[in-house]
This record gives sequence, structure tokens and C-alpha cells, in this order.
Amino acid sequence: MPDPRKNKISCSNYQCEIELTLEILGGKWKALIIWNLHLHNIIRYNAFQKLISNITQKMLTQQLKELEKYGIIFRTVYPTVPPTVEYQLTELGKELLPIMKAMNEWGIKYININQKNIK
Repeated sequence: MPDPRKNKISCSNYQCEIELTLEILGGKWKALIIWNLHLHNIIRYNAFQKLISNITQKMLTQQLKELEKYGIIFRTVYPTVPPTVEYQLTELGKELLPIMKAMNEWGIKYININQKNIK
């Protein structure tokens, strides 16, 4: 669980569950990591860099570690040289899929509305 924050105007110490959820899933990359794991089931580390082309190696490593710490993804390391590392969603991570699907559907609707307004 993320470290509780103090001195917030509202939701101090994560008494607001939305704030906690945003802390766990916040940022540009975590949702994309979760969505790609949904689409591909199991992804090796190097494949992430191909699927999410703009993410740096440092940021990918950081985001994967955070998602693993929160129990959203599971990491498997195989004893090969070099080591093979695979990631997949945990059961807790799979519970986020309705949220991710809703975000995807909303994004599609938003694009369609804006394309109509441009014409």
C-alpha cells in the first residue's frame, strides 16, 4: 500500500479511496502496462519496450516494480542467461480490467466526437 500522505486539503491518509486508486494507477504508463497485459496475457520485459515505444527503460522498470509492489502484476524470472523475465496480471490486477475497458471505450467515443466537430 502506498505511504499515507499528510497535509492534504482533503482525503488525508488515503481516507478517500479514489485518491488511493489514483496513487496506485496514476501516471501515463501504468494503465498502458495493465492494458497490454490484458491484451497479451504474458509479456516479457523487452516486449514491453516494443509495445510501449515511448517509455524509457528506467521508467518501465520503475512502473513495473511499483505495480508488482501493489500486487497488480506478477513477475516470473526464469534461470536462463541472460535471465528471462515475464509479467502477467494478478487476480487483483484483473479486477481493474472493467475500469480499463471503460477508459478505452470513453477514449474511442471522445475521438469520434472530436472528429465530427473538426469536420
